[in-house]
Amino acid sequence: MQKTFVLILLLAALVAPASAQRDRDIGVVEVDAGINALAVSVTSSNGELQSLARVAFNAHGRYRLVASGGAYAIDFAPVSANQVRVSITRGGATLLSETVAGTSTRNALLRAADVAVTKTSGLPGFFAGKLAFIAERGGQQTIMTGDLFFGEVQSYPVLGKQIIGARWSPAGDKIMFTSYRTGFPDIYTLDLRTQQLTTFVSFKGTNSGGRYSPDGSRVAMVLSGEGNPEIYVGNAQGRQIRRLTNNSSIEASPAWSPDGSRLIFTSDAAGGPQLHLMSAAGGAMQRLATNVSRYCAEPDWSTANPNKIVFTAAVGRGYQMAVYDLATQNAKIVSKAPMDAIEPVWTADGRHAICTFRSSTSKALYLVDTESGKATRLSPAALGNAWNAGYLPQ
Repeated sequence: MQKTFVLILLLAALVAPASAQRDRDIGVVEVDAGINALAVSVTSSNGELQSLARVAFNAHGRYRLVASGGAYAIDFAPVSANQVRVSITRGGATLLSETVAGTSTRNALLRAADVAVTKTSGLPGFFAGKLAFIAERGGQQTIMTGDLFFGEVQSYPVLGKQIIGARWSPAGDKIMFTSYRTGFPDIYTLDLRTQQLTTFVSFKGTNSGGRYSPDGSRVAMVLSGEGNPEIYVGNAQGRQIRRLTNNSSIEASPAWSPDGSRLIFTSDAAGGPQLHLMSAAGGAMQRLATNVSRYCAEPDWSTANPNKIVFTAAVGRGYQMAVYDLATQNAKIVSKAPMDAIEPVWTADGRHAICTFRSSTSKALYLVDTESGKATRLSPAALGNAWNAGYLPQ
């Protein structure tokens, strides 16, 4: 029992760094996007659609909102209960007029805004993506979902003392997470259609870090049933589980490459938490020399840009987001939060990431432009603490 408890503490240190920022409240981080920002005007005859569209484009690090005279004029018009028409003009010439459908008027607006982003910048859109995150209800933690800007938020009957890592299945029908419902961490799945909670794995020791492969057929996880927290891979039903690592170090937070052929994870094999790569079929693990921090953890691999990995890095007495580029083999700190910026996950464009801004008294989800450092708060203060987001592209 004592050894298992020690492993839980060590594993938790790799997955969720202890708060180092004790005396600052969460605020907005604004930076000058510089000459690379596109000036655009964003309008709509519908006040709610205009407000949402402006919030979205103002949060995007590639754009700068102007009243008129920008590089593009973008207008959104409601067509039906689930359709929005986006029109883009430049210099009086119409470049695009397209009707976009969604699951609701709000969702159609976000999808139409994604069309406008791709047309004007060439970047993939990410506004219509969905979030899963952890929040507090009645003194317990629970899983909630919503759109990127916290509309259409829904709570699920998943209550526990500690919940970690809300991760979507690729189909968007399930969420996988770790919870201490039995006093020790086990991995669970929540079926969003039936709201049924299922124990995915509950072996002796600790079970954590469950994450679906890009095609949904496999799950990477961390198990300690054989004596040490190691990386394992099983099928989507929690069977045919195979051990990949076998050493005396502690591994945590596995994430898949976009093609499902490799895993990146945290290991303290080098004496402290650092990023390591290995084949999803097994083999030798390779350390990524980030050279930016003594503590590198919580990695996430970009599907839009397979060369980019975002992670949490210790900076001074706190933590910030960093990005490692596999092509250049260089890493840089990309967030400029006045408190801890942890638990990063990529959006669909390979430029923005969502992370938790954490002070000693509160936690909130922010969208961060990894190129400029601009950060925009996503979770409303009225919701209370929100953290550990998972992002699902749409």
